[in-house]
Amino acid sequence: MNKQRRPIIAANWKMFMSPQDGAALAIEIVDKLDGIPSVETGLCPPAVTLTAVANVLRGSEILLGAQNVHWENEGAYTGEVSAAMLSGWCAYVIVGHSERRQYFGESDENVNRKVKVALANELTSIICVGENLEENEAGRTGEVVERQLHAAYSGLSADEALRTVVAYEPVWAIGSGRAATPGGANSVCAAYVRIPLRELFGGGVADAVRVQYGGSVKPDNIEKFMAEPDIDGALIGGASLSAESFCAIVRSAG
Repeated sequence: MNKQRRPIIAANWKMFMSPQDGAALAIEIVDKLDGIPSVETGLCPPAVTLTAVANVLRGSEILLGAQNVHWENEGAYTGEVSAAMLSGWCAYVIVGHSERRQYFGESDENVNRKVKVALANELTSIICVGENLEENEAGRTGEVVERQLHAAYSGLSADEALRTVVAYEPVWAIGSGRAATPGGANSVCAAYVRIPLRELFGGGVADAVRVQYGGSVKPDNIEKFMAEPDIDGALIGGASLSAESFCAIVRSAG
């Protein structure tokens, strides 16, 4: 972690937590995290739970985020949620998560379109990049991550890039209990996230954009990831469904 960049921990609740359960969990998290302003903290519940969690977070320093967004502001897209609908009460939106790419055919082009519409609606995109197990074992990590990154940032200005966050999530580590090593994750973040950002937008942007790690992050390993110079936080899945474990991660990141 570079002390010039504020740590950022975001919870991705995926397809868990009804409005009632999500509100109860958010209450616990707000109570436990009161007074930790050094770490930017966000909760990304399912779409149907956003309102319930928003009501709990009102007046706290914890921010709200969505897990997905459509690239159009409105239209005949049954089941979708637009950035215009999220704007004004959500701070973030997760874009390009591996589960969206794997199960719903989300392409690099669509990720780019979503990043652009999020920016146009004053939302910070948490842009997910990462290789699967086959790509990792074939030595293609750098190729895959750099391709995804270049595609996501295509057509953006330097000022727009500054309003994004990158989450490096090796797909083989998500929910598997197998986290990448802190040093290995940092090497990817440095070589295939920051260097391409420097090439695209200059050193100022590359040094300012925050990069999260995601993939089996837990209270007992977060400090090791945060000790790495190019990792500024984490995108938390399973461990964010417990107030105790999520809050322990946030405290350790500060």
